[in-house]
Amino acid sequence: MWNPDQYERFKSERSQPFWDLVALIRPHPHMRIADLGCGTGELTRALHEKLQARETIGVDNSAPMLAKAPSAPGLQFRNQSIESFNEGGFDLIFSNAALHWVPDHERLFRRLALLGKQIAVQMPANDDHPSHTVAAEVARGDPTAVVLASHDQELARELQKEIAGQTFRLYTNDDVLGVELAGAMKNVIAIAAGACHGIGLGSNSLAALITRGLAEMTRLAVKLGAKPETLGGLAGLGDLVLTCTGSLSRNRYVGVELGKGRPLAEILAGMRMVAEGVGTTDALVDLARAANVEMPITGQVQAILRAERSARDAIRAIMERPLKPE
Repeated sequence: MWNPDQYERFKSERSQPFWDLVALIRPHPHMRIADLGCGTGELTRALHEKLQARETIGVDNSAPMLAKAPSAPGLQFRNQSIESFNEGGFDLIFSNAALHWVPDHERLFRRLALLGKQIAVQMPANDDHPSHTVAAEVARGDPTAVVLASHDQELARELQKEIAGQTFRLYTNDDVLGVELAGAMKNVIAIAAGACHGIGLGSNSLAALITRGLAEMTRLAVKLGAKPETLGGLAGLGDLVLTCTGSLSRNRYVGVELGKGRPLAEILAGMRMVAEGVGTTDALVDLARAANVEMPITGQVQAILRAERSARDAIRAIMERPLKPE
């Protein structure tokens, strides 16, 4: 189910492609518009007002999203799926980042062409996004292993049995906290890994970073109640290695560009996707401080993100820390 609060968190990422698409529309007075996959309707109202439309209908099949929809003269919303929408007589059929969820595009667009005089559609060109590449690897039968975390182990075993296949292996885990923490913390270490690459460091440095990064991830997770073996498993070490080494990792990319000396604001402005580690870093530093856990790599990532220290100086600060047993 779509979460309207999460949806609104990424307003800026959604709005720029929206305005790029609006700029391509041929407007004329008293337009009748259908916005398919309108979400919370905020951008639907912006479209309605920008084009000074006579009538605009926002269509979405998520009741929680439509509950946030604004009101304006000539603006209405319908709880309906895009697949079932078949009303004609529109001057414009509009859809921003929604139709990629609908199957059979050939049939879909033939139908939409009969409903409106203009069709303006934007679909994310994100086939190279990690979630898509992983899905493609799974689909072609590449051996894949994932962890399924749940407090309800009976349900977890049922899902494991239903979803697993010859090349898709699921492991159950009742340490939900550990899996969640690992998924958040590895993004911060990936920024550090990217910074290492950005300043020209090699595999030896990366291996050290991943190893020590996992060590501080484990310290905090265990202090907060997670199991250490979770951090050594797929959710911890497995996802950490993938995120720190994969060329498509968003967080690693931020680190690479920071290592090259680009300002964070400039890097983020040029990204279509969200690098979660940027926002997670401050939260982890606060958690570590409250739990009295030492996380030197995370602390230096924070300094880099705040432009308090260059990537090279941050790495030097880590290396010059007092020596101690592993």
